[in-house]
Amino acid sequence: MSNPDTMTNRWARFQNRLYARLSQRRKSVAGFAGTPEPRTVGSFARGRQLVAGNLLFAGFLVEAQDTNLWDVAAPSTGFDNERHGFAWLDDLAAVGDMRARAKAQRWVWGWIAAHGRGTGPGWAPDLTGRRVTRWINHAVFLLRGADETQSRAFFRALSQQTWFLSKRWQAATPGLPRFEALAGLVQAGLALEGLEQMADPALRALARECDRQIDQQGGISTRNPEELLEVFTLLAWTSAALSELGRGTPGAQANAIKRMAPTLRNLRHSDGALARFHGGGRGVEGRLDQALAQSGVRPNHSTGLSMGYARLYAARTSVIMDASTPPKGAASYNAHASTLAFELTSGRRPLIVNCGSGASFGLEWRRAGRATPSHSTLCLDGFSSARLSAPVLGTENEALVDAPQDVAVEFEDAFEGMRLMAGHEGYARVFGLTHARTLELRFDGRELTGEDILLTTSDKAKRQFDKALDSSGLKGIGFDVRFHLHPDVDAALDLGGAAVSMALKSGEIWVFRHDGVGKLSVEPSVYLEKGRLKPRATKQIVLSGRAMEYATRIRWTLSKAHDTAYAVRDLHRDEPEFD
Repeated sequence: MSNPDTMTNRWARFQNRLYARLSQRRKSVAGFAGTPEPRTVGSFARGRQLVAGNLLFAGFLVEAQDTNLWDVAAPSTGFDNERHGFAWLDDLAAVGDMRARAKAQRWVWGWIAAHGRGTGPGWAPDLTGRRVTRWINHAVFLLRGADETQSRAFFRALSQQTWFLSKRWQAATPGLPRFEALAGLVQAGLALEGLEQMADPALRALARECDRQIDQQGGISTRNPEELLEVFTLLAWTSAALSELGRGTPGAQANAIKRMAPTLRNLRHSDGALARFHGGGRGVEGRLDQALAQSGVRPNHSTGLSMGYARLYAARTSVIMDASTPPKGAASYNAHASTLAFELTSGRRPLIVNCGSGASFGLEWRRAGRATPSHSTLCLDGFSSARLSAPVLGTENEALVDAPQDVAVEFEDAFEGMRLMAGHEGYARVFGLTHARTLELRFDGRELTGEDILLTTSDKAKRQFDKALDSSGLKGIGFDVRFHLHPDVDAALDLGGAAVSMALKSGEIWVFRHDGVGKLSVEPSVYLEKGRLKPRATKQIVLSGRAMEYATRIRWTLSKAHDTAYAVRDLHRDEPEFD
């Protein structure tokens, strides 16, 4: 029996190759309709490493001081996708000196020579859209000092890729890949002389995708905050390009931006980074604030959930919790079993985190990062609150199954702050237990009080718990409440093992205390971060115990030490690392 998924993928790749070759018949455009403005934000540190010949793509480091980028053997598909997507051009432009420009020019015209005739893996709709956007964004940087032959080759390649996008954008996977393809097509249609006729159909298609993919709460089906930011950024760039031409943004797109902006603000920690959930990272430095500023959507106070996340905020302390059911089906291929996990950031310093996505470190790290123990929440007997399915035929995609179907959430005003209560039944089928979590953040941002409860909610649940208790030899159901710490946090047991002291680089001291129901320990953990060669070692606070009754309550607090000032001047500068 043939594999339908593989057959579909093969057909899509064949179509991509066919239209890539057919694009060679397209005539070159004369130039730009106006001077393109760079919109993308790059990393100066990464750009500096690229200039030195250190290629870090998709978790692989290749040293290529004198080797052309396109002559390097790609160690993985992800490495190939990153170099063909040209997001690294943002980093070289961030450096912006003569050496950076020379390298950027060498690699751009190197791509034209090696792949401009319609060959290679870069001719996929999403990668082409990403690449075209970068070429247009940084055209002034790239074309400075270029001769007439190079300019003609550049515009001819842009013309061909734009035509390819006009024919193949529909083949991009719905979601971020399709937004990338369409945004690239719109940008090219607006920027290049003679291709204006391609912009309007692409804008209409983009508006339809906004209605289909972005829900009424301004969220997307994957619930990945970083992916939401990328989509939002593409829409904001497109709106800015239209505005510069004196054109308005289509209604569906403008409304999508208005819905997404408050959601992204609620997913923003006090350090300007995104909450790390469901495969998403912190986001490119500065991109979130830049995109929100460019959107023109004014901040407004919103209550309740944003894309299924709950946020508590006071005096530059931010707490963000996953308070909804995980994504389902194809939208869950990168999703995590993270229900009721939270992160806490104080000022510019993350304190409590989730381990993050291990996708760039290989399949085993990717699976480990998706499990409940890799998140700052309660885990029962080593089980995750959701399971991974068998891989989809012909792929490494594993969906989340047996996940919580009902997550109850309630906000209320507390005497000294704001209280958030949530619960899920993800463990009820096996253990008969529901996990309920209450978080209360004080108005001065100096203390987060937490309570985790394991309870049976029905006679059926009690019978299931009794059965699980019998299977344990009446030793109880083991639980661990985990609090993963950011690698920059220096943590140690204190008060004879009754508390944990945590020092931040800002000089703040936080203290973790508990009610004695569980056993307190500080154990090794990892911080999984894109753009690194390997996982970073860190620590986690663990409260361990056994549930013996129909209800077990665990109370804990995270609070600033009394001698920590109310207003800390955080002057420590972080030098970006490259390891």
